[in-house]
Amino acid sequence: MKARNNRIANREEKQFFLFISPWLLGFLIFTLYPMGYSIFLVFTDMDMTGSGQFVGFDNIVRAFTQDPLFYRSLLNTLYFVLVSVPASLLLSFLIALLLNQKIKGVGFFRTSFYIPYITSGVAVTLLWGWIFNAQFGFINYFLSLFGITGPNWLSDTKWAMPAIIIMGIWTIGNSIIITLAGLQDIPEALYESAEIDGASSFVKITQITLPLITPTLYFNLVMGIIGGFQIFMQPYILTEGGPSYSTYTYMMHIYNSGFKYNEMGYASTLAWLLFVVIMIITLIVNRTSRHWVYYDN
Repeated sequence: MKARNNRIANREEKQFFLFISPWLLGFLIFTLYPMGYSIFLVFTDMDMTGSGQFVGFDNIVRAFTQDPLFYRSLLNTLYFVLVSVPASLLLSFLIALLLNQKIKGVGFFRTSFYIPYITSGVAVTLLWGWIFNAQFGFINYFLSLFGITGPNWLSDTKWAMPAIIIMGIWTIGNSIIITLAGLQDIPEALYESAEIDGASSFVKITQITLPLITPTLYFNLVMGIIGGFQIFMQPYILTEGGPSYSTYTYMMHIYNSGFKYNEMGYASTLAWLLFVVIMIITLIVNRTSRHWVYYDN
């Protein structure tokens, strides 16, 4: 019996590795190897052809001392993250509260808010490019009805990044659905007990909903920070980093360094520096979460 069980266990083990082998090969070839090779590129000046030489820490020194676009792109990206992430969290929470109500047709509204998230990013970006058009865009036309002259959204250094942020907030459907799931996980008995005690809607939201939804908000916060630092497509398509580098993000700097200026070693350095920045901020958020994230267990 013991020998038979061993044969079954060995067969199941072989089947397990057989079934996961496609994923393992994909991980090794398309994830682990590129990551390891990019670390090697950090210490070289290689180009797209693979020619170059070992330069030590020159790429890191260059980023901090010789590249003004490094700081400009990083500050632009920080600006985007600091504005868009809190705004997305707040709007996701408020909209999820509305979508959590038991009203007729609520499924239609939930779908409507989620569709922008799964729609093609390029198509959405081009649509918002038309909406922000200074001459015939929808927003400036709407403002003109009230006698207000709208700004040149994508051509003004003061308004270009806010326009990108507004467009990014429009695609928060995933955060809304995740927040909605968190709201529906809160036991109804807590609200019923609060109503018996005479608690108002504001008290129920602040004393029951917010504390119990904090794990979901924490998840959305971390994912929003990671995604925000990787903003690339919207400014690249709409403004190409302009005007005057006001929307030039860090990911655009990585892309231009590697594929436009043919400096793969320096681009890899920028990528790993971004990884360090995201890691530090994520660890800070994780460390502070113990003071504001509530787990009912």
